[in-house]
Amino acid sequence: MGIASYIKEIGRGANGARSLSVEAADTLMSAVLDGQASDLEVGAFALAMRMKGETLDELVGFLAAAQARITRFRSERPVVVIPTYNGARRLPNLTPLLAMTLAQEGARVLVHGPSQDPTRVTTAAIFRDLGMPVAQDEGDVHAFWARREPAFVSTATLSPALQRLLDVRWSVGVRNSGHTVAKMLNPCSGARVLRLASFTHPEFGALMGAWAQRERIDAMLLRGTEGEVAADPRRQPRMETWIGGQLRSEWSMPAHEGVVTELPVLPREIDAATTALYIQSVLSGEKPAPAPLTRQVQCILGALEEMEAPLAVCEAAGAAV
Repeated sequence: MGIASYIKEIGRGANGARSLSVEAADTLMSAVLDGQASDLEVGAFALAMRMKGETLDELVGFLAAAQARITRFRSERPVVVIPTYNGARRLPNLTPLLAMTLAQEGARVLVHGPSQDPTRVTTAAIFRDLGMPVAQDEGDVHAFWARREPAFVSTATLSPALQRLLDVRWSVGVRNSGHTVAKMLNPCSGARVLRLASFTHPEFGALMGAWAQRERIDAMLLRGTEGEVAADPRRQPRMETWIGGQLRSEWSMPAHEGVVTELPVLPREIDAATTALYIQSVLSGEKPAPAPLTRQVQCILGALEEMEAPLAVCEAAGAAV
């Protein structure tokens, strides 16, 4: 098939490039994921979109193509979906702490991301040091949930084709649209999911909000901690929670303004082993959890309770018949 005709549209630079419709974006990403584009074309696609930036229609189309090609895991209860594609460079990666805290509170949590990244401290590496293996199939996922533990699924298991697109980064030197789409995936079926999504630039945060509203999804959006969705342990970030495409203030948090008067106790080193020991000390109650992360957990649990409410009403009505 080839994708040269699409590259001609999107590859004219930030000012000259033309945006794609939802349908065209779906077709383009489908061709990339299905191996119908050459390596050179895939590299050109990655760099062209990096320069142009994605529109909402393009993201929706790219996501539809990726969503149709992933492994999905059934659940009869709402699931918190946590993408983890950035890892840590300067601060400890507390995404595993967020996931494990939620799971201990009874939430079903599915974490997905790369199994390794030589430039970052990944969530996968921290889970390994915590003695938590990678889930290989739906049986593993449900076994983790039954033990009140988060299930971690590698991107390669979720979608080998998407993992190949993410790996283009190591050839061209920059991330591509695949990384954005990966953070938007819904890898579950049979129940609603609360997707956690992070952003770095306010403009992209607004785009994510428009996506949540237009597609009527359940999501928590926040400024990422080095790209991860766990709240910055030093300062409360703004968190927006959308339920069915509606912004819900009761499960959202404003950003902390002004001077931070108290800093949390954090590990001095950010390597996986040290971070794992810190997480264990917080979960055991030996050390306090960072306040922003505790508030994030409370907002997520509140949103989940609301998402489960329609199910509870239906079950009650069925029992009364």
